[in-house]
Amino acid sequence: MTLSTFEEIGRILREHQRFAILGHVRPDGDALGSQLALALSLQALGKEVRVWNEDGMLEKYSFLPRAELLTKPPSTPEDFDVAVALDTAIQSRLGTALTAVRSAKIWINIDHHLSNPGYGDVACVDSSAPATAEIIFHLIKSQGLPLNRDIAENLYAAISTDTGSFQYPKTSAHTFEIAAELVRTGLDVGNLSQQLYENYPRRRLELLRELLRDMRFQQEGRVASFSLTLKARRCSRGQRGPNRSSPRGSRSYRCRLF
Repeated sequence: MTLSTFEEIGRILREHQRFAILGHVRPDGDALGSQLALALSLQALGKEVRVWNEDGMLEKYSFLPRAELLTKPPSTPEDFDVAVALDTAIQSRLGTALTAVRSAKIWINIDHHLSNPGYGDVACVDSSAPATAEIIFHLIKSQGLPLNRDIAENLYAAISTDTGSFQYPKTSAHTFEIAAELVRTGLDVGNLSQQLYENYPRRRLELLRELLRDMRFQQEGRVASFSLTLKARRCSRGQRGPNRSSPRGSRSYRCRLF
C-alpha cells in the first residue's frame, strides 16, 4: 500500500463516471461496509455507482446507512468504466457479479488478504491491514474524497467486525486512531455496537438454544464442544437463500466457554 497506488486509484476514480463496487460471495461486515463506504464517497462526487454482491445485503447488516444501495447483480451484464473488487482475495469469489461487469474497462483490486495475487489493472493489497475498510479509509483521506457520517459509520462497522470488535491480533494503535477519527464525524458508537453485537434475529437464537442443548464437557470440564448438523444450519437460514442470518457468532460464543 503506497501513496503512488492511492494516487493512481484516485485519478481513475475522478476521471471516470460509471462504477461497479463488488464484494465476495458470503459477505461479511468488512466487505459490505467497505462497498457501501466507497460507493457513497463516489456518489458524493457525482458518480454513477452500482453496488453488487451475489448474496445481496445480509439481514444482519441491513441497518447500515444506505444499505438499500447494495443489491444482487442483474442477470444481464451492464457497461461500466471501472469495476472495483473489495475484500476479495480470489477474483472468482465475486460470483455472479463477475459476469455482470465483464465489460468493465478498468479493474481495481483493494484487499487485505495475504493470498490475494494482485489481479486487476491496479491492485492495492495490504496484508498488514486488519480490514479492507482501513485501506478504504486511507484512500479516502489521502485523495481528499468525501467522508461524511454515513461513510464513517460503514467504515467503522467494517473495521469493528473484521477485528472482532477491536480484539484480534492485527488490531493496532493505528486502528484505534482511525476509529477515533470516524467517531468524530458524529456517529453513535453505542447504537452501532448494539446493532452489530446485541441484536439477533429469532432464527439465530433458536439455533443457539439447540447448540447449547447439545453441549458436551470434556477434559474434566475444561473443554466444551457442540456440533452443528447440516439440517440445523439450513433451518437457521430459514430456507430463504443467501439473505439470512449466519450462525458464525456461535463459534465465538463457544470460544468464550473454553
